[in-house]
Amino acid sequence: MKRVPFLLLALIAWTITSKAQDLKQYAKGIYVDKQDTIAYRVLFPEQFDPAKRYPVVFFLHGGGERGSDNEAQLTHGAKLFLEPGIRKEFPAIVIFPQCSRDSYWSNTIASTDSLGKRHFVFQKGGKPTKAMRALLGMVDNFLDKPYADKKQVYIGGLSMGGMGTYELLRRKPRTFAAAFAICGGDNLENVNKYKKIPLWIFHGGKDDVVNPKFSKEIADQLKIIGREVKYSHYPEANHNSWDTAFAEPTLLPWLFSHRK
Repeated sequence: MKRVPFLLLALIAWTITSKAQDLKQYAKGIYVDKQDTIAYRVLFPEQFDPAKRYPVVFFLHGGGERGSDNEAQLTHGAKLFLEPGIRKEFPAIVIFPQCSRDSYWSNTIASTDSLGKRHFVFQKGGKPTKAMRALLGMVDNFLDKPYADKKQVYIGGLSMGGMGTYELLRRKPRTFAAAFAICGGDNLENVNKYKKIPLWIFHGGKDDVVNPKFSKEIADQLKIIGREVKYSHYPEANHNSWDTAFAEPTLLPWLFSHRK
């Protein structure tokens, strides 16, 4: 068996450690209100001044990052907002809440068949899940802060978080200036409730977890009713289309260009 050179091992260890340390810039927090509890991580702008107002971005993770460690939700997307150029050009408050293992962002019925294929049934309306109810309270709580710019509030998410993004938009249609949803889905009868919010939708053509038709149908429905929507279809991408979406150079400039 070949031995891995010591310097290579040291480099790998240093890389892992440095990335973990970077993510520690996201402060830990927890929102509690009666029976509702939700953990989150928050990144404040460099040289944060509480006397100023800043844009606020909420990001919803996928099903694989559910839990109670208040860390896993930073797996995808968190590094994007840590890039020096991004922090300088778009100083914002970025919040990553974590959905508990026993809940789901949206009131979607998810199941897996005998062949291991995932199926989703998106509900029209209905009561929020435990996680969504806590999230709704947390959003209101954050936006009550004097340093939150209510004219620049944004939401985005991937997979389960993309589904949650659509649901949050319809439950709070007057809150968000713009949104993006990656490999998500929703009941088409809900689309009319968030039709006025600029939206950028992403999906991979080879997604074998969440069918790309869900995103296309939402984009098509918004176009039919004449609303602003951007739709990026990546023919060769599988479920992890968020990697390509996060690499889009105009994603954040587009997002932050919108104000209420």
